[in-house]
Amino acid sequence: MQSPLWTDEFAPAIADLPQPAAREYFETAVDEPLNLVVHGPKGVGKTAAVRALADAAHEDPDNDFVELNVADFFDRSKKEVKNDERFASFLRGKSRMSKRDMINHVLKESASYQPVSGRYKTVLLDNAETIREDFQQALRRVMERYAETTQFVVATRQPSKLIPPIRSRCFSVSMRTPDHAEMVAALEQIASLAGVEFDEDGLAYLAGYGDGDIRKAVLGAQTTAETAGELTMTAAYETLGDIGHDDVVEAMMTAAEQSDFEDARSELDTLIYDEGYDGDEILSDVLRVARSRYDGRRLAKLYRIAGEVDFDLTESTSDRVQLGHLLAEIGRPAGE
Repeated sequence: MQSPLWTDEFAPAIADLPQPAAREYFETAVDEPLNLVVHGPKGVGKTAAVRALADAAHEDPDNDFVELNVADFFDRSKKEVKNDERFASFLRGKSRMSKRDMINHVLKESASYQPVSGRYKTVLLDNAETIREDFQQALRRVMERYAETTQFVVATRQPSKLIPPIRSRCFSVSMRTPDHAEMVAALEQIASLAGVEFDEDGLAYLAGYGDGDIRKAVLGAQTTAETAGELTMTAAYETLGDIGHDDVVEAMMTAAEQSDFEDARSELDTLIYDEGYDGDEILSDVLRVARSRYDGRRLAKLYRIAGEVDFDLTESTSDRVQLGHLLAEIGRPAGE
């Protein structure tokens, strides 16, 4: 998708959130900077809800809202973290730091500066289920030190992975999966804002396509609108039933074969974070593309590793980590 993502362009305000209990917490947190643990299944709108909170709470959210995705740290090498333009200003001249110290330094620096407007800023730690315990202990100390000027929001699919000292410092906000009617209502609002023609059957199909994942449903609607110009059942079925991203998969596999894992992971991030595909979908497409690229032992080896990755995807909280393992195996020289 070359145009702005609808998930960003038509991001919800707090009043648009379909979960009444969650709305109350976020409305309270606008005036009183409560620390929050926002938890719920993938794709229910946790990140969008926190962004809505920041927009409502801050006159200058571009400066007073700091969004840190845990995967940007723990799923990447020290070099990748250091070279990320978002962190470069914090890490300039810190080349001798370990990755752990780099992460702690970025967190402290993000929390320490004074808010540009108002009396506090908001720091979001997204996908926090992968945070190691030692980092969580460091986070607890940062939360204590900067409690007067910083509101911390931790978003996760698995709140049980957080240590008790962090959970005790935060209000728990549960975000459930939207039901079918709520999904349809959200899609109708977005389609109206986008000025795209739609009918009830088309929105119902897209809601079913999302299967409780509002991000997937919205991106599916945008793809359908850009391809067919309308959101009808026929348009959605023909578009999403034949949707493909083989060019990205091919580029990812080529980079992995050349041991260019930074580019390979960049293509993987496009599929996961920009296009909204989950690990199972990407793994299936990798194997389909592999059948046209490999044969014999190499294809058999890839299928064996894919079987392990497929199992790990059901147990893991990070699709990116498991698929990164597959990319590493693709780049391993034959015979190893």
